[in-house]
Amino acid sequence: MRLKSSLVAGIAGVVVGALALTGCSSSGSGGASGTEAKAGAALTIAKPDGAIATESNNPWVGDSSGLKLGYINAILEPLAIVNLVDPSKPTTPWLASEIKWADDYKSVELTARDGVKWNDGQAFSADDIAFTFDLFMKNKDLDTAALGLTGVKADGNKVTLSFENSMFVKQDKVLHKQIVPKHIWEKVADPAKETNLKPVGTGPYTLKQFSTQSVELTARDDYWGGKPAVPTLYYVSYNDNTALTTALAGGDADWAQAFIPNVKSAYLDKDPEHNNYWAAAGLGIDAMFVNTTTKPFNDPAFRKAVNMVIDREKHAAIAREGGVPVLTSVTGLPTPVGDPFIASEFKGKNFTVDAAAAKKVLTDAGYTYSGDKLMDSSGAPVSFALQVPQGWNDYVTGISLIADSAKAIGVDAQVKTPDPDTWWAAKGKGDFQAILHWTDTGATPYDIYSDAMDGRFLKPMGEEADYNFGRFESADATKALTAYVNATSDDARKTALDAVQKIFVDQVPIMPVGTRPYIGSYNTRNYVGWPGEKDPYVPADPTQPTAVMILTKLKPAS
Repeated sequence: MRLKSSLVAGIAGVVVGALALTGCSSSGSGGASGTEAKAGAALTIAKPDGAIATESNNPWVGDSSGLKLGYINAILEPLAIVNLVDPSKPTTPWLASEIKWADDYKSVELTARDGVKWNDGQAFSADDIAFTFDLFMKNKDLDTAALGLTGVKADGNKVTLSFENSMFVKQDKVLHKQIVPKHIWEKVADPAKETNLKPVGTGPYTLKQFSTQSVELTARDDYWGGKPAVPTLYYVSYNDNTALTTALAGGDADWAQAFIPNVKSAYLDKDPEHNNYWAAAGLGIDAMFVNTTTKPFNDPAFRKAVNMVIDREKHAAIAREGGVPVLTSVTGLPTPVGDPFIASEFKGKNFTVDAAAAKKVLTDAGYTYSGDKLMDSSGAPVSFALQVPQGWNDYVTGISLIADSAKAIGVDAQVKTPDPDTWWAAKGKGDFQAILHWTDTGATPYDIYSDAMDGRFLKPMGEEADYNFGRFESADATKALTAYVNATSDDARKTALDAVQKIFVDQVPIMPVGTRPYIGSYNTRNYVGWPGEKDPYVPADPTQPTAVMILTKLKPAS
């Protein structure tokens, strides 16, 4: 839903007939609840994105069918698995059997795993790793994570990657890159435009059939990690969340990455024994980005006051319909994933709604009241416009709740819902007062804080900014963020991150509103071994590169 409208316009309006697909439902037609496990059942993996687009299995082009539906993650594999719901856990080697980072994280030595074969029978080697990253150096459009590679060197079964800057905060971005076969892609003239209709990968599945109704994958007998328990995967797409929820509840879809409104009654209660919904908090959030160059958000006191009246519990319960964890820490870090990163000064300090304290912050800063209306130092009433695109229902509800909260301090906040393209352009150029937006997610808190206040994103008003949309300018924040990136010891990183958090909490460059979890819905009728709260080994999201680990861990239900 958060994609630019130009990317999604072509896949709207058609309900995919997944219910009619022969063999697509692993649960049978007798309803979900009480269904006995079926040996060798297929697994149906679904999205709510409308009709499946034209086939493209390009692993780097964001609107390819392979990436949108997620089936490329069963065909191609990453170097390693970084657990983004618990980054404190050790990295799991995958196509790289050994990973050695330099102390400054400006280079990494990778050892290619022995005994791996591509699905066309050719042997996998270090040359494939080197070739893949060399593609990123020669084709900057493919380097979507902006790794800044400066060198790629293969030596026997080892590859050394060198970078312009420290990759400490981007370790997951490096290691989750999926490796492609040199013997196939070296013949491709333009890798950014290649549709890759016969994808060759090292993963546990191969593409058998693509149609506008479903994508069928079959398990490999010769997979280096052993033959998967699930023999067949079907990837389908429903018209919207409602249709997808119906399919999940009825057992016609088994696994999905989608927000489910009223998840308990709509899905979990339909089969309490088997249906699971896990919204695992990662290190990314939804936040209100505000224009810090103009009134009223150019005043830190006003930003702090607004931050004090936003009701995060209400946001999670109403805007997100109870489907995501509440954001609690004043640092903006989701918990428990963010707990190890919270500075001692802020441990145990949580957001509370306190209109009286917010009013005191304002009056101490020179604001006055005319009746119930807040007046600035010039005697003018204080107001602001808050906007998100029309049709983004949870976000529209979210800004409506914030507007209601602002009334508690005498502020008139107008809710506006422009078309997506207008909103998207205004966001980048800074032509707004307040918007609800998201931050990137990573294995550290860096993305949250950098997206909010890093000087590297600063652009003049009217020019396109990739983040720091509100043009928050703080040399101290940029210095501390840079120090965190380039630190070579845990103590130095902690010192830098503590400084970053202090600025974030005191100056409120953005207002954290809600968690942005990795969402996964699945059932255990035919297969067990899924990640969840009791075993959070990776997000339960089939569209992530880490989905391959889930597919290799699934076992038949008894």
